[in-house]
Amino acid sequence: MGRHTVAAPVKKPRRNLVMSIIGAVAVVGVVGSGVFLWVGGHLDPLLATADIGCTEPEQLVVVADRSIAPALADIADTFDRKSGECVTTEVTAQDSADTAAVLASGGLDADAWVPESSVWLDRMNATAASLGQTAPEVDPRDSIASTPVVFAAAATDATDLASEPVSWSRVLGGALPAILPDPEASAASLAGLLALRGHSSAEDPRQFAGAMIALGKSIPASTSAAFSALGAGDTPSVVITTEAQVAAYNSEEPPEPLVAAYPADGTLALDYPFVRIAATPAGEAEDDAAAAEGEEPADEGDGEPAKTKAELLDAFEAAVRDAATPLAKAGFRAADGSGLLDLPGVGAEGPAAEPAADAATQLEILRAWGVLTLRSRMLAVIDVSGSMEEPAENGLRRIDIFQQAALGAMQKFSGEVELGVWVFSTARNGELDYEDLSPIAPLADAAHTQQIAGVIQSLPARLGGATGLYDTTLAAVKRVRETYDPEKVNSVLLITDGKNEDENGISLDALLAELKKIDDPTKPVPVIMIGFGPDTDLAAMKQIAQATQGAAYSASKPGDLSTVLVDALSQRSCRPNCG
Repeated sequence: MGRHTVAAPVKKPRRNLVMSIIGAVAVVGVVGSGVFLWVGGHLDPLLATADIGCTEPEQLVVVADRSIAPALADIADTFDRKSGECVTTEVTAQDSADTAAVLASGGLDADAWVPESSVWLDRMNATAASLGQTAPEVDPRDSIASTPVVFAAAATDATDLASEPVSWSRVLGGALPAILPDPEASAASLAGLLALRGHSSAEDPRQFAGAMIALGKSIPASTSAAFSALGAGDTPSVVITTEAQVAAYNSEEPPEPLVAAYPADGTLALDYPFVRIAATPAGEAEDDAAAAEGEEPADEGDGEPAKTKAELLDAFEAAVRDAATPLAKAGFRAADGSGLLDLPGVGAEGPAAEPAADAATQLEILRAWGVLTLRSRMLAVIDVSGSMEEPAENGLRRIDIFQQAALGAMQKFSGEVELGVWVFSTARNGELDYEDLSPIAPLADAAHTQQIAGVIQSLPARLGGATGLYDTTLAAVKRVRETYDPEKVNSVLLITDGKNEDENGISLDALLAELKKIDDPTKPVPVIMIGFGPDTDLAAMKQIAQATQGAAYSASKPGDLSTVLVDALSQRSCRPNCG
């Protein structure tokens, strides 16, 4: 009998759990058991509910994503016992990201691979190209199973979350707090980003970029880590995951089971292709080798020739495709999305789901995600010259507008972002135009975050003097470069309402020359300049930004600063030629 290895076998449930979900238009409460079926995001009452005798067997090795490996191991056990062939089929569980990397770097000691999505084949080829390797020799076959992308919620939060339809649109607008496991390692997360992009505004790319920034505020390394984060916040939230992952989690009978909420505005599904490694047409490889040695193909002792490894792999693949029951017990549906499930936390019938087949777009989104979620190390430099007292709109002063925008903008940053604060105006600190009020440090430090909030609140009391723009800009760039962190995006964010007014300071030409002199391509420090009001010198700001491969913006409303921050973050990969 063969060995069927999986890293984390999924236990079968021994009792009914609290919640269950179906995909229609309402969430359903079940009599007596307290079970609910969640459909389209609303609650509504509804009733739920012979061993191998050979001495040297042929060995098949199948590497499968951890989500489906336990089910394939069960199928392999049955196949080995009932096939009548002298074969041992070993199923090894491995994250698809790891398998794709191993294949891309030169090979995998296996006969077949079942990744959680076809997108891993494209990522494998992209990785191989980046390593200077030729594309791995594989033969992707049709999918053996599928699972839709859903929102997972804690059972106790189901009623609150279902007060209105759960949807990608609500996630985009920030009305539905969502947790996204790292899309570098999760095809479900990447497909979720693809779904979000499909529902975002085609006219305003900032909407999708802003949603990715919000999701990137906290990035769990795994789906299990994301599930653990549910319930940690003040408001109910969901995890972007798959129906099969919800079923697998509930099969362990956790203290707080999950329910799968099916997006009311449609969703995508992951496929699980059966990929042959270094594929050879069935029956040819071993027979060709035997013929080369002048031998006849081996037989099993009853006069019938033994099957080749390729033929045995064909037989195992066919067995997997016929094994709807064990796959359904593990939470998977047929490749076309059909099939009924009878598992806690998920619906009996699957939702209508489109395949997440646009691999090129997914890779484009992944590159954008990598840029947007690069951890920042930023020095914010704020103009506190007397002109910030002047009125702007709605009876507010320029400094009032900035305060509102800055406090809101801070909420967009994750705890891994490092932020420091300077203020500036002429003769602010002795002969210096700038004053260091808070060092660059992680926002994960609650005391540091509170200190920065206090600085922002104190700004009106600090107003006075003229605008010492050029000396401050140069000093800020030097300070960030002195403490440069190569693992982060190091930058200066400078906010001003006017032009340089320091007659004793350096000129614009001198500043640009000095910035060029100290430029170090290995330690880039882009200056992002934001001008408030009609008095800013946008032409000078653009020259400074260009010299540092940064960006210059003009803003007058509180909401403009949020827009500027999205632009500043999303354009990291295209500067200085973002257009």
